[in-house]
Amino acid sequence: MYYKKRLVLINPRKDKVMEKWRSVWRIGLAPQISRTALHALASALRQDDRRLMQGAFCAGRGDIVGACAIGYCGWQGEGCSSAPEVESYYHRVCEAADAAFDEPAACRFFLQWFDAVPRPTMRRELLAEVTLALRQSARSLACACQ
Repeated sequence: MYYKKRLVLINPRKDKVMEKWRSVWRIGLAPQISRTALHALASALRQDDRRLMQGAFCAGRGDIVGACAIGYCGWQGEGCSSAPEVESYYHRVCEAADAAFDEPAACRFFLQWFDAVPRPTMRRELLAEVTLALRQSARSLACACQ
């Protein structure tokens, strides 16, 4: 069980303060993203898909050529086919994450981490988080069916 205190979570099993980007991902972002989109993101992380871009939320004139993790979920997982659709998806997910923390721009902690860390680190750590989110949603689905 995790206890929420602003943007810092304490994991009682490890007695460590969870990094803010992880808190935002686990509580604010991942719950807003569909399993289909999480699977698309996991695949991109495993394969080092260059369309998963750091430093920009969406790239391309006309046709989209790349996006950040959130934009990628909308583009490859939810079928957003234009930059305005990806931008709308991105804003919906970020606003929901901000609301989960009752703090404006809470999603910045994830986005800053995503853009700042070296790509191999980002891929490894975010893949672990996406995998965890998929497992948790699978458990939730199983419980709902019983």
